[in-house]
Amino acid sequence: MSGSVLRVTGASAVWSPGWEESTVTSTTSLTCVDGEVVERGEPTTTTSPALETLDARGGVITPGLVNAHHHLLQSAFRTLPGTRGVAMAEWLGVMRAAYASAPVDPELVFTAARVALAESLLCGVTTVGDHHLTWPAGLDPVQVAGAAFGAAESVGARLAFVRGTAGDDPDAAADSVEAIVAAHLPDAGARGAGVRGAGARGAGGVSADGFRQLAVGPSGVHADGPETFAALREVAARHGLRRRTQSNEQVDVERAARDYGRRPLHLLDEWGWLQPDVTLAHLCDVTPDEVALLARRGVTATHAPACDLPMGWGIAPVAALLDAGVRVGLGTSGGGSNDAGHLLADARLAMQVAPLVGRPLDALEVLTMATAGSADGLGRPELGRLDPGCAADLVVWDVSGVADAGVADPVRGLLWASPGRRPRHVVVGGRVVVRDYELVTADEYVIATELRRIAP
Repeated sequence: MSGSVLRVTGASAVWSPGWEESTVTSTTSLTCVDGEVVERGEPTTTTSPALETLDARGGVITPGLVNAHHHLLQSAFRTLPGTRGVAMAEWLGVMRAAYASAPVDPELVFTAARVALAESLLCGVTTVGDHHLTWPAGLDPVQVAGAAFGAAESVGARLAFVRGTAGDDPDAAADSVEAIVAAHLPDAGARGAGVRGAGARGAGGVSADGFRQLAVGPSGVHADGPETFAALREVAARHGLRRRTQSNEQVDVERAARDYGRRPLHLLDEWGWLQPDVTLAHLCDVTPDEVALLARRGVTATHAPACDLPMGWGIAPVAALLDAGVRVGLGTSGGGSNDAGHLLADARLAMQVAPLVGRPLDALEVLTMATAGSADGLGRPELGRLDPGCAADLVVWDVSGVADAGVADPVRGLLWASPGRRPRHVVVGGRVVVRDYELVTADEYVIATELRRIAP
């Protein structure tokens, strides 16, 4: 064993999707080398030139959570008047007006993203998918992507930046994807084939170190037509990028019916956007036949209950999707509709509301959504798991206090008890970024102050 070594020791349990219950309760430590998990349980060797030990006593270790659907910019626009409990068409108008008056520029993108990503790490989220949809005239997409990637680097998070569109020129959007790849992901081709991790499953646009990823994503059929979907499909195929879009929210269903006389998923199918490299967010209003269609096409889904439910936009039938074989991840969506980036709390909400639209979900099913399910939607099977060879992204959750006293299963208790918990330690790529409940890569209060200084 050589290189930089991190050992996380003394946990009450270590959980990862797919592990047998006996493995979860008998494993108390992990060994990570050069940013990868190499061994679970007691180490077989004890010497290393660069050994760091992280104390997990009284805690439960899980993979780092993966927030598959966020809008980082919206962290500068939380709780705006006129954005709560309103129809989605009205909400979109208020948000557009707020963006226009801000104005949105690379400084605001960087500062808002830094706040949202710092918040994410302090909630146990190590990878975030940022669906960026706001492109005022004259805004350079290369600079915007660079600002978002820079914010992630400054706090030590992984970022999947989704070059989104919302009524933008199709050719200009596709050209900007080419420019972003050239400027920010020149080494992404190295993961294109035969490499463990994303490349082996067909996800290009990932930097060699795995910390930057690019995807493409129209806002939805309510905002973009077939020309945009076609242009982004073509550029995604050229670079092996994942595709994402939002589907079957209120406004999506209404405008698809009004403008095309169709359901959104039928349009997406015709436009070549129901395929295995596509993830659909929200899916609040889908029929049993549409669930079966999604399963046949091999698409993945992202559930965002803490956006959709309190706004009255609907609840995705997650159990039906899972039972049909659809891989489902979890996202918070943005601060314009969900003022928190606490994915674990949203996982608890997903578990609690599931019986309203189907069968109950077990806590481990939902934890799997928040980890491996989200990672698979990004085409990143090395994330969201703690198997040997996976990325050393992990969280130590303290379960020794009164909120967890009397809890029979400390892993399921992560969702049932103490919904607002903050992780004790967070590790990304083998690097400790949160230690003893505090962000160590930056000062969270300085980050917050900077946004308050420039926020509209």
